[in-house]
Amino acid sequence: MEKIKQVKILAPLNENDKEWLKDLWLSEWGGEIMVSKGKKHHFQDLDSVIAWVDDVRVGAATYRIGIHDCELMSINSTVEGLGIGSNLISTVEQKVKQSGINRIWLIISNDNLDALKFYQRRGYRITAVYPNAIDEARKLKPTIPKVGYYDIPIHDEIELEKLL
Repeated sequence: MEKIKQVKILAPLNENDKEWLKDLWLSEWGGEIMVSKGKKHHFQDLDSVIAWVDDVRVGAATYRIGIHDCELMSINSTVEGLGIGSNLISTVEQKVKQSGINRIWLIISNDNLDALKFYQRRGYRITAVYPNAIDEARKLKPTIPKVGYYDIPIHDEIELEKLL
C-alpha cells in the first residue's frame, strides 16, 4: 500500500526557492511579469508560497495583498492528483483573511476553461469580463500567445472574486 503523500505549503526560504519560482514563471507564464487589468506585475514583487512533497517543490502561488483586497496572480502545480492547487489556494485565502482583508480576486483568460472550473468549484464568482484586454496586454508582454487552451483565440480577461 502506497503511503499518501503530504503536501506542505511554505513561504520561499532562500535564494534557491526564489530561483525555482522564477524558472516556474518563465516556463508557465512566458516571462517574469504578468499583466492584469492593464498593469504589469513582476514576480519578485509579489508574495508567494511554495508547495512541497517529499522535499521536492511541486507548485507555487503568487499574490498581492492591497489595502482593501488581494489579487491572486498565479497558481501552478507541477504534479497532478495530489490536491496541490487546492492546498495552495486554501493557504493564500488563510493568509489574506489573517491580514484582515475579506476579498480575493483574480484574472483568467477567456480560453482557460479548466481554471474557470477550478475557481468556481471553490466559491469564486465571475464579476467582470474585459473584452480585448489581453489584446492590449500583449503590447506590454508580447509573449502572451494569440491562441490558448482548446485552440480558443485569447482576447478577453475574466475577473473572478471570492468574499472570505
